[in-house]
Amino acid sequence: MDKSSKNIVVIAAVLAAITIALGAFGAHGLKSIVSAESLTTFETGVRYQMYHVIALLVIGLSAQVPVATKKWVLRFFCFGMLFFSGSIYLLALKEQLSFSVSFLGPITPIGGLLFILGWIRLAYGLLTFKRG
Repeated sequence: MDKSSKNIVVIAAVLAAITIALGAFGAHGLKSIVSAESLTTFETGVRYQMYHVIALLVIGLSAQVPVATKKWVLRFFCFGMLFFSGSIYLLALKEQLSFSVSFLGPITPIGGLLFILGWIRLAYGLLTFKRG
């Protein structure tokens, strides 16, 4: 395994641990302090984050994905997690926060767009890859 792929797998493993912790926090810590709707919103952020963590793990372990593609997908997915899931977490907690998070509304779709771009970049990288 090359260094870049190893780094992606390590990042995916760390993000998986964080995602599990966030999921547990949502399931056990938030149940009594936020509305059912906010809890469902929070769970959406966790679910999308885990989908992309698992994808990063598979991509990092795959010898068939070009290194440049792996790096771009990592960037798109990590920023997608930060913008999409991160904004969803804060929006779900808006009633408990002492500051307004209304500015995050437009950030969530940007995160979704970054996820989409990551998947498109993966497809492009695989379609144009010429195994020598």
